[in-house]
Amino acid sequence: MNILCIGHAAYDITLPVLDYPIENKKIRLKIPHIECGGGPAATAAYLLASWGIPTSFAGVIGEDYYGEKIREEFQKIGVSTKYLEANKKFKTTSSYIIANQKNGTRTIITSRDPKMEFEKITKITDNFDYILVDGDEFLLSYKTLKEKDKNTITMIDAGKYNENIVTLSKMVDYVVCSNDFARDYTKLPLDYQDMNTIYKVYDKLENDFKGQVIITLEKYGSFTKVDGKYHLIPSLKVKTVDSTGAGDIYHGALLYFISQNFPLLKAMYLANVTSALSVTKFGTRFSIPALKEVLAYDK
Repeated sequence: MNILCIGHAAYDITLPVLDYPIENKKIRLKIPHIECGGGPAATAAYLLASWGIPTSFAGVIGEDYYGEKIREEFQKIGVSTKYLEANKKFKTTSSYIIANQKNGTRTIITSRDPKMEFEKITKITDNFDYILVDGDEFLLSYKTLKEKDKNTITMIDAGKYNENIVTLSKMVDYVVCSNDFARDYTKLPLDYQDMNTIYKVYDKLENDFKGQVIITLEKYGSFTKVDGKYHLIPSLKVKTVDSTGAGDIYHGALLYFISQNFPLLKAMYLANVTSALSVTKFGTRFSIPALKEVLAYDK
């Protein structure tokens, strides 16, 4: 069994601050900044490999320091970099993250060349049992989903709304979307305190996409429908210090448990646990919990 993740690769620099910065002021960090790889599909690939699944990542980096650090991280944890393309025409995408210790929120400023895309790699030549895409690297994602083996299970991390992600969402078995995507796509209100609004949003998504729809609801957990019944799967109550990458980690964990034949609702619960544990630590990759830590919550 093997998994391919296609999409965004970035190098994250996290700045833990005691409160959100005031403009035109100087700040000296009390906690040293944290550097590691990031990006939705890339982080999911890192989690899957760290949990023992043969995993490949397809994405584009620059021929520079950050790109080499991303490659080294993947190789160290066991992610295949066969489809990781380094292009000297581009700088590796970098994200600067302000992690507010006061309330656990994060503000992300990403620097990515809008022209950055695959040039050398135009086709995935291996077969995979599972494929996860995050909407970046659209052309390769589209072609790979179009030409996949009929038995391959596919998932999208629909974190933001745009036409490319909508197109890919219509091609996959699992549409796992953020509440922001759900609101922006349906143009309907989604109020955590009013379940009827969640039902209406879900029904619209379910009607438009062929795959199993799952909506992530941040600290409230995740939501889906199975056998005609709605299910809100709650998350753990934890002290959040840095929520960076929590959604990416959720998708990686969810795909892991699905690939291990866990029932969907159990897979969602354990993915919630994984995501919740991750927000108690700083740094995207450094916050991924060990599999045994997550399974300790299995009921």
